[in-house]
Amino acid sequence: MAETHFFEQVNKNFDRAAAFLKYPKGLLDQIKACNTVCHFTFPLKKDDGTIETIHAWRAEHSHHKLPTKGGIRYSLMVNEDEVKALAALMTYKCAVVDVPFGGAKGGVKIDRSKYSESELERITRRFTFELVSKRFIGPDIDVPAPDYGTGEQEMAWIVDTYKAIDPSLNAEGCVTGKPVGLGGIRGRTEATGRGVYFGIREAVSNKDDMKDIGLETGLEGKTVIVQGFGNVGYHSVKYLQEAGAVIIGIIEYNGGLYNEKGIDIEAVDKHRKEHNTIITYPGAKVIENPKAMLEMECDILVPAALESQITAENAPRIKAKIIAEGANGPTTQEGHDIIKKRGALIIPDNYLNAGGVTVSYFEWLKNLSHVRFGRMDRRFEENAARRMLEAMMVLTDRRITEDELNRISAGADERDIVDSGLEDTMITAYNEINELRKFHDTDLRTAAFISAIKKVGHIYERMGIFP
Repeated sequence: MAETHFFEQVNKNFDRAAAFLKYPKGLLDQIKACNTVCHFTFPLKKDDGTIETIHAWRAEHSHHKLPTKGGIRYSLMVNEDEVKALAALMTYKCAVVDVPFGGAKGGVKIDRSKYSESELERITRRFTFELVSKRFIGPDIDVPAPDYGTGEQEMAWIVDTYKAIDPSLNAEGCVTGKPVGLGGIRGRTEATGRGVYFGIREAVSNKDDMKDIGLETGLEGKTVIVQGFGNVGYHSVKYLQEAGAVIIGIIEYNGGLYNEKGIDIEAVDKHRKEHNTIITYPGAKVIENPKAMLEMECDILVPAALESQITAENAPRIKAKIIAEGANGPTTQEGHDIIKKRGALIIPDNYLNAGGVTVSYFEWLKNLSHVRFGRMDRRFEENAARRMLEAMMVLTDRRITEDELNRISAGADERDIVDSGLEDTMITAYNEINELRKFHDTDLRTAAFISAIKKVGHIYERMGIFP
């Protein structure tokens, strides 16, 4: 039963949202179904000469738009059910934020800490070869990205392997999350966490919504606990702290840190890099039971680790007024209902962690256009602004220093443009699903599913597949 639980949770949420819409059952079944899934097995020759069989999967949930899009994770939790569930979430997530991809997901069933770098490279390259041979990867077919247990290095191995097999003009667009030198984009590493920050910031700016849960507007002074201090968790709380929030707790799999006066996120990150753990960080109290930290008092709880962390068992004891889902599927439907009944605001994963795929979309566009964002217009904008400032100095007889002139007239570089696009995407999508929430008198998760079903369903209707 445990292996089917996650996909069942996704479909339960889908069905709840579908009940608000008047679509025929056939259309809803088509949207909900996972179109294609492939189980790969291949041998790995380890450094000691022994042979191990590796299991991997790739699921393409929906082909209503191409290419499909979704990360590749390395974890012992990977199985067919998980990748199908995550691929489904990618379909709905892309629709919510108007990113024109179908949903996909992949994974390799390994504990990466048990393998050397050369073994990980051989696994990644062989998996890429298998994906190519089964047509499960390509800039116009299916575009993977980093996920739990993978990063820029794995994406670099993937694009290098793909280009060796298919050295076409747009080959770099076969994967996103690459190093910048291999066609990546500035701002992709922090994109998911940055998107989480933008989503929370937008939610707490709504005066009526904050009044309903007993909070003031704005991030200043709000207490935050984050579960997971990986890429998403770290960047989420880094930006929240910079905006004035107080990070009082960090939860990892082997324990946590707590300090009611606040924890210096950059100091903890530096300590982790030096000691390979956060638990020995001296600036906070060590909590041995990480699960118990989810139940501590705080304004905002950010589960940014793995799925099914908040369940019917622990939901009654969770005290946070805002649950901001940085991870995929961290809250079961039963847990969600308990927290909702208590009156807390849940900002759902199928909206909140869409920052990664949004910036991946920008990277994919860059790869297809072969032009860096800002290259064609940045200097034009700077020169135009500079001429205007110089004219103002003549008219007002006021002098501006060269440093001030350069600062004020500076044009947007690639990172600025990416950040601006991400911010606009997250703000626009939040207000859209919040309006749907109020129109249907429901919650944000259901509203996000309603938004996604309507957008995907509209495409099928326009195709003439369903009346």
